[in-house]
Amino acid sequence: MTLRRVNGVLLVLLAVAILIIVHRNLLNLSDFLDREHPDAGQILPFEAELSPGVRQKMERKGDEIPVLITASEDRLGAVIVAMNSVSRNSKANVVFTIVTLNDTVDHLKAWISKTTLKNVKYKIVIFQPELLNGKISKDPKMLEAAKPLTFARFYLPMYISGVEKAIYLDDDVVVQGDIQELYEINLKPGHAAAFSDDCDSASAKGIVRGAGNQNNYMGFLDFKKEAIKKLGMKANTCSFNPGVIVANLTEWKNQNVTQQLEKWMELNSQEDLYSNTLAESITTPPLLIVFYKRHSPINPMWHVRHLGITGAGNRYSPQYVRTAKLLHWNGHYKPWGRTSSFSDVWDQWFIPDPTGKFHPVRKHAD
Repeated sequence: MTLRRVNGVLLVLLAVAILIIVHRNLLNLSDFLDREHPDAGQILPFEAELSPGVRQKMERKGDEIPVLITASEDRLGAVIVAMNSVSRNSKANVVFTIVTLNDTVDHLKAWISKTTLKNVKYKIVIFQPELLNGKISKDPKMLEAAKPLTFARFYLPMYISGVEKAIYLDDDVVVQGDIQELYEINLKPGHAAAFSDDCDSASAKGIVRGAGNQNNYMGFLDFKKEAIKKLGMKANTCSFNPGVIVANLTEWKNQNVTQQLEKWMELNSQEDLYSNTLAESITTPPLLIVFYKRHSPINPMWHVRHLGITGAGNRYSPQYVRTAKLLHWNGHYKPWGRTSSFSDVWDQWFIPDPTGKFHPVRKHAD
């Protein structure tokens, strides 16, 4: 056998040996990955408590979309519906931050862990009511409406960190579109938040009964007060609804938005700056002041609201409601209560409470 042929054989044997070694290494790596990452969705490394044992039927890919929502014991079914509608209508990597009080945590955990919501990614954060000391008016009407959790939206960067943007949702919503579309709206340079303006939406046509004309600033603020006059705002400026917020958290922090909101809350507690026709929207006035002509718009179909007021069933057609991306039952009549327009839409996303504590009133009565 010539030297050239011997060298050729040796090269072939060497190549085969290398292939065998590479193959074995790949098999070992595969086994390692299977042990370290079984067939489950990624569990994100929050310091706060995360949803345990996430098992996704549908793999959630891409950058995370943080969504903050509050959970109150007396309306816990609402947050369940909101989360379910968001999750089932999107393939995005949604992570919920649920802000609640201590007495709700166990009930909330049970409802999520024992139903299909066990597949969602979430963390639970406890709201500290002490944050509001000295910031709430002593007017009995205001105190009754001042439910602590409604102010959680003021503290968005405190609950959600390490990301550029986040979404806040009121609990009395149903999301029918892909929330990634809402998340990806463009905020103008220098704007810390986007809202749906009350004058740009079919939701705003008509006056909210019992609440005065609440589609402009005069419906929320007392323009006779000196502190309001000094701001130079126009009373007929179109207001916005803060039940849906897309926030640029970097701008929010850079502009000290939380501190500005707290300042106006404190000043109102001393000088009663809010309108007498305010009804229950006590979180709106400070936001209107801080974001006066400094917010970006949200597509009106991403916040079709006032479904909780008298006559909502006559204002919207069933076809229009079906095409809306987000429905909001703001107002007195909630879809889990005795009487509400389009409660059948809300029912589609309701998951019965495994503890038996919460029942939609109308269904329980039946």
